Amino acid sequence: MEYQCDVKKAGEVEFRCYFQLAMMVIGGKWKPKVLFHLARNEVVRFGALRRAVFGISEKMLIQSLKELEKDGIVRRKVYREVPPRVEYSLTALGRSFIPVLLAMYEWGKSYASYLVAGEEKQSGYRAGKVLKNIDALVQTQTQDVGA
Repeated sequence: MEYQCDVKKAGEVEFRCYFQLAMMVIGGKWKPKVLFHLARNEVVRFGALRRAVFGISEKMLIQSLKELEKDGIVRRKVYREVPPRVEYSLTALGRSFIPVLLAMYEWGKSYASYLVAGEEKQSGYRAGKVLKNIDALVQTQTQDVGA
């Protein structure tokens, strides 16, 4: 069956299919990582979020948060104090995305199991499953902060 996507419009946003619309909101390199960290914590300060999303620049984090806030996914709360404090959290709409994030996390564990099983032929891996001891089987690498 062929699936065709005609141009649609919701509010002021034009899109061809619902998957494209979802990717317009949560797609890219950084937004899923930001959302995953926000999903794991009820409220997160900007500095903590920057440290948690490994590799993101301050500019990209600010841009991602602004876009997610504009799209109604993230709430930004500014405390008028010195120094200023800014906290971020998921809105109800953002929280509705948590099951998708958790499914992606579980799929990542399944894929890690697949990768490990490829190296160990006798692992008993089946597609879509997570090896019981996957955390012990994956290699952890430490990185020098100054490197």
